[in-house]
Amino acid sequence: MDSVGINRAPLGSASAAAVSPRRGIALRRSVAFANRVVTTGFVVDAAARGACSEKAGVLVLCLIVDASSLVRRFGSVRSTTARAQSGNAGRSMTEDRECIMSEAEMSLKYSSGKAFPLGVSQVEGALNFAIFSQYASSVILCLKLPGRGTEDDKDVDIIEFVLDRQKNKTGDIWHVSVEGLPSSSVLYGYHVDGPQGWHQGHRFDSSAVLLDPYAKLVSGRKYFGIAEEKSNQLFGTYDFDSSPFDWGDNYRLPNLPETDLVIYEMNVRAFTADDSSGLSSDVRGSYLGVIDKYDELEFKRYPNPRDHMVNTWGYSTINFFAPMSRYASAGGGPVAASKELKQMVKELHKAGIEVILDVVYNHTNEADDANPYMTSFRGIDNKVYYMLDLNKNAELLNFSGCGNTLNCNHPVVKELILDSLRHWVQEYHIDGFRFDLASVLCRGPDGCPLDAPPLIKEIAKDAVLSRCKIIAEPWDCGGLYLVGRFPNWDRWAEWNGQYRDDIRRFIKGDPGMKGVFATRVSGSADLYQVNKRKPHHGVNFVIAHDGFTLYDLVSYNFKHNDANGEGETNDLNVLSLRSRQMKNFHVALMISQGTPMMLMGDEYGHTRYGNNNSYGHDTGINHFQWEQLEQRRDGHFRFFSEMIKFRHRNPILRQDRFLNKNDVTWHEDCWENLESKFLAFTIHDHSSGGDIYLAFNAHDYFVDAVIPPPPHHKCWNRVVDTNLESPNDIVPEGVLFGGSKYRIAPYSSILLKAKP
Repeated sequence: MDSVGINRAPLGSASAAAVSPRRGIALRRSVAFANRVVTTGFVVDAAARGACSEKAGVLVLCLIVDASSLVRRFGSVRSTTARAQSGNAGRSMTEDRECIMSEAEMSLKYSSGKAFPLGVSQVEGALNFAIFSQYASSVILCLKLPGRGTEDDKDVDIIEFVLDRQKNKTGDIWHVSVEGLPSSSVLYGYHVDGPQGWHQGHRFDSSAVLLDPYAKLVSGRKYFGIAEEKSNQLFGTYDFDSSPFDWGDNYRLPNLPETDLVIYEMNVRAFTADDSSGLSSDVRGSYLGVIDKYDELEFKRYPNPRDHMVNTWGYSTINFFAPMSRYASAGGGPVAASKELKQMVKELHKAGIEVILDVVYNHTNEADDANPYMTSFRGIDNKVYYMLDLNKNAELLNFSGCGNTLNCNHPVVKELILDSLRHWVQEYHIDGFRFDLASVLCRGPDGCPLDAPPLIKEIAKDAVLSRCKIIAEPWDCGGLYLVGRFPNWDRWAEWNGQYRDDIRRFIKGDPGMKGVFATRVSGSADLYQVNKRKPHHGVNFVIAHDGFTLYDLVSYNFKHNDANGEGETNDLNVLSLRSRQMKNFHVALMISQGTPMMLMGDEYGHTRYGNNNSYGHDTGINHFQWEQLEQRRDGHFRFFSEMIKFRHRNPILRQDRFLNKNDVTWHEDCWENLESKFLAFTIHDHSSGGDIYLAFNAHDYFVDAVIPPPPHHKCWNRVVDTNLESPNDIVPEGVLFGGSKYRIAPYSSILLKAKP
């Protein structure tokens, strides 16, 4: 189809000024329709758009009008078509086509619009488009109407509005209101141009069609990891036609107390992508867990050592508001993705499960200056959205390890982040957020750490986010390690990286770790007992997504190293030891004060065969293996499940205050013995006498532990002995134990419960 310009003259002017038909200028001609005067024309090239804006000072609406009159006048006209982006940026191409037009497109009208809200909104019978750019010299709104080709077309007609900086700009916000547009299925983006001063931090490229940072839905690839789709142009879109999602009359938010949380870290796609999930191919890998909007094909943009991989973990953010469309079932697209995500959240809430979204506000998918991938922020206002070193040719600062760092505490970027968080809570009923590399959020525009970062404070104090769990990964790739020191306003929880390191070392049998092991299982008071912080502000974990699985942790010292008893084996003694160690880690995690977090797949013993950085593998290395779960349901899985249930049945394991000397008795009188790798203690239940005795033996020999007398009128019952085979390794109701000593096997642990 042809895209022919219609320009409604501003401020009631009868016609537009004539423009000389020289290179780089848009040709225009007045044509009367009904009672209004418009100007027809076509855009010759990218420079013409800037010339139109600067020379004519009018808003240009490039669209199709009455075909018969225009074909008679021009014979054939040119159409601006958007080519799929490839490499650094897409190019706007022109080609001759016969002019075909629709009556629906005749009714489009525009006005100057409003600066707020940013993004697309309904206002006074029209749709308002607003985008921030402080340094832009020109902005063009690009529209693709439904019926003008399909989303899969590589060449599609684009309708363009050249925004007048006098009429369509308020402060640093460019805006326009369009009447007559469909209220759904329209795709939109922007051309943005501005200063070319690289050393000043600008990276404008007017040829690129850029994604609106405030787009609530994003149209792009429909299917996950399909390389042929990697160059598809990204557009924002909207849906004002659909009825509000039906959350149900009896719907309630779980509102789980933070003391009751057990966090299960999982990847949406990997949870059901494997054939063993038993789902149809249309459903596998879709919204069954938390989501993040990212570019999984980032490694395939240019030849590089990782171009055989797919970013299955995510962490390559394109947009902060939109659900990932490739997680919709059957390639359903962005609207279906939004609805299915809400349905997922609704069902999880119905089951009493909260949804914590892993969000990445430290960097985006646009990479660095060596291999830039302009999709949005870089081309809209690089100097605002990213941290730059203006003393070194305005190069991008990289505290994220991914080539760029979002300028989180810039006022505009801060508001973008806050608005997106509120959107997830209000629109999708998300219960909380885990912030990837959250120390980046504590840096100023120059990258220096801030004592009181505005963004962190406002997240903590925001009224909409007040019901949410907020969890920081309190470090970044620039060395800002804030475990126990993250600015928190008594609200922020933290991934306790110190817990991970210390628990691993003790269970493995490193010397000198007994005292610090006791500190960690007690809630890490050395880190978190300050102001009004609670034990649950420390998120305890042994395993997370970016490292070994639990099975691999007890099987490999170094990745892919089969020497010294590492790797796969059929040796029953080695397999038994590994099984005990996995159970020991899980026992320690579940009896520790604080919030426990475990990784998807550890409940059945998932292995990545020693790959401790598997982010690029959309294969069984990361996919949940449902057949293995079934095979181990009565053994390994049962132990993990029953241990979680035990934690929930015993409130003394998840207290909302730090333990004092009356809460725990340490059966230890030689803390200074660095060679001692055995620790036993009793946690006291002051309300009912249901004390819990625990002992961990990290020696390679048996230890005969003296068992203290049980509370008055109670008897000890053995609940856990990790040295025993299933089902005796955990007996929820307990097995009566009446002895005064317990022979604890090497690398094993026991748990006794006092019962009447």
